[in-house]
Amino acid sequence: MGLSAISWSRDRLKIIDQSELPGRLRYIYIEDVKTLWQAIRRLKVRGAPALGVAGAFGMYLGVKDSQAKSFTTFKRDLDKVANYLACSRPTAKNLFWAIARVCEVAQNNKVVPIPQLKSLLLKEAKDILEYERQACRKIAFYGSSLIKNNSSVLTICNTGILATIDYGTALGVVYKAKEQGKTIRVYACETRPLLQGARLTAWELKRSKIDVTLICDNMAATLMQQGRIDLVIAGADRIAANGDTANKIGTYNLAVLSHYHGIPFYIAAPVSTFDLSIRDGRDIPIEQRPADEVTSLFFKRPIAPSGVKIFNPSFDITPGQLINGFITDRGVILRPYKKNIAKLIC
Repeated sequence: MGLSAISWSRDRLKIIDQSELPGRLRYIYIEDVKTLWQAIRRLKVRGAPALGVAGAFGMYLGVKDSQAKSFTTFKRDLDKVANYLACSRPTAKNLFWAIARVCEVAQNNKVVPIPQLKSLLLKEAKDILEYERQACRKIAFYGSSLIKNNSSVLTICNTGILATIDYGTALGVVYKAKEQGKTIRVYACETRPLLQGARLTAWELKRSKIDVTLICDNMAATLMQQGRIDLVIAGADRIAANGDTANKIGTYNLAVLSHYHGIPFYIAAPVSTFDLSIRDGRDIPIEQRPADEVTSLFFKRPIAPSGVKIFNPSFDITPGQLINGFITDRGVILRPYKKNIAKLIC
């Protein structure tokens, strides 16, 4: 695609600083876990699949200089890094999934000399990166069949190249449909308060020469009422066993509106985003973000009175019954979700 949001080279992580977009395309290089934690927390790198990859390499960065001589000591160092990275973004399942995979590799190779064990952890991080790359392609393939020629697709937040390793999830479906020769129009919700739709999705789609129209979040209902939306595709940060889905705040709004207007609503996500240990959406942890993201961030002066109370959850929960299907790297999951999710994922 001519763009890579996250990659590994010369023993360091290379990411696009997404906080700088769309003003400038700037890469930053990360060589230690503390810098990575800050990059994750400040949304310099974001998107569930990308966070998984970042977390995997972060595990290696956190222990590559460990002076441990025994596995017990090394595992103690690794667990500290795992706990540290896990507190950066509590909702994204991919982050925890990747951390767990790296820890499992360590546990399964505890008799290996420490220098060799470090190499195995790095290899696992590279394998996770490649898995997410292939997952994007497969999601795009399965999802593109849902898009007809001359369709108008509504999406929220950013679920493309910037949020993943390759095509993207929801936007990956759009990219693949375009490659198949289909004419597609995309309506991108601006996605308050951090404007990932305005800053990132609109920038990314324009760069890829895809017809995109940016709308304020509260304009979606009008477009649906006018019959200008054919389907809605969103991403996900965590999906419970029953299909309840955590995604960027405002996704639930779109699902309710889609249901009322009879418009298909799909979630696109790799299997690494599913969390079968969580029964339903009530148990998904929701990240609360700083108040200044609502009151002043990205503006030259405050846009709210000083001291006003702020409610700023980063995600909301869309009930599974409002979702028409899940586009995954193993195929499209249809109802009944509890049965079919378990069958496909396990």
